Amino acid sequence: MIMKKYLATGACGVLAAAVVGLLPASAAAADDPPPRAEASKVELVLDVSGSMRARDIDGASRMSAAKRAFNEVLDSVPGDVDLGIRTLGADYPGEDRKVGCKDTRALYPVGQLDRTEAKTAVGTLSPTGWTPIGPALLGAADDLKEGSGARRIVLITDGEDTCAPLDPCVVARELAAKGVGLVVDTLGLVPDAKTRSQLTCIAGATGGTYTTVQHTKELSGRVKQLVDRAADPVAAPVAQEGAEDCASAPKLKTGLYSDRERFAEHRWYKVDVRPGQELRASVSIGADRAVNKDYGLLIRAVTEQGREIVRGSESGTGRTDALSTGLRYPRPPADDADASDDPEGSGGGVNATEPVCLQVSNSFSAPSSVKTTPGMPLELTIDVVDSPDEPGDIASFGLGRGWWLLGALVVIGLLSGLVWGWVSRWRVAVWRSN
Repeated sequence: MIMKKYLATGACGVLAAAVVGLLPASAAAADDPPPRAEASKVELVLDVSGSMRARDIDGASRMSAAKRAFNEVLDSVPGDVDLGIRTLGADYPGEDRKVGCKDTRALYPVGQLDRTEAKTAVGTLSPTGWTPIGPALLGAADDLKEGSGARRIVLITDGEDTCAPLDPCVVARELAAKGVGLVVDTLGLVPDAKTRSQLTCIAGATGGTYTTVQHTKELSGRVKQLVDRAADPVAAPVAQEGAEDCASAPKLKTGLYSDRERFAEHRWYKVDVRPGQELRASVSIGADRAVNKDYGLLIRAVTEQGREIVRGSESGTGRTDALSTGLRYPRPPADDADASDDPEGSGGGVNATEPVCLQVSNSFSAPSSVKTTPGMPLELTIDVVDSPDEPGDIASFGLGRGWWLLGALVVIGLLSGLVWGWVSRWRVAVWRSN
């Protein structure tokens, strides 16, 4: 009986194998892995200028520390990240400044990583020439221009740019102003004050980070973090240019948007809000350059006819990196709304979608020596949700609609006190009688 069972099982296996062999090629292809999704892109930009010969990082040269760190980083790059390497100052050893300031090239092209090939390319480097940071940033931005995924430049240098007037901080601002979603992180190897200031400015202009590095482990650890961050990016803001007035303002939906606003400028945007919905908007503006000590930020929600609905504002004095404010506008449900929603008689009625215009204004100013273009980075968050302030919703239990609840709690507390007092007197009376 057991032998028959084994024979039956074997026959079934042979039959299954035969059936699989007879399946068409298209059925087998269905089991192939899905195509690779668009990868995030990172380009490591390494300073290979002559100053990288200095031996002040863990007893070795800065160049040796960078190579060791790169080898560790290349071993740990996630599979869903396309990585490239660009150098600056790696090829021209001469004194001709014009030639030296063009010395930047892609050492390893941005794409799926071949670790052995990338390590071999890095191993050939030796400290050579100038420090053309501005041209290197432009080259890296061009390397990363294809695709719509997250893009990040990680700049590692031990000195400030030597190729002004192409100011790398201005280059970073212009890259950010293009709205390409490109972030530049900077790492300074044993930096002096000028280098630190320049690298901080570059990072701040694009929403990146600056890190001071004095040890090899710090360098490799930080670069790993930045590469991993590119593999799991936060939502990237969508570039959107605001208008000069409400009538020509672009319509926005729920999402995160970026723009540039000049000093003391007004920008307009428009959002559709239906009855029973709530508009939540917040805005932040980054002071990515020196500004005068007193400043403010305002966001207003107004009707298309110019009637102000609600506003949010913030102000400050002294140094700041960013200033933020926001507002909330709950539009009443259709059955609760009245003619005040349509004061000019636009004909839409209380059930119609209401276009709300958002005006973003700033009162920043800057010393005359500071360049005011491009404008300062602005980030606008829009969220349109079903209004929580409806009857029966827990959110309505605020003091605006919840006085009845407060009154009920007072009455309950009073009655509880009276009952407890009566019980206490009864217990005392019983105790005395015994």
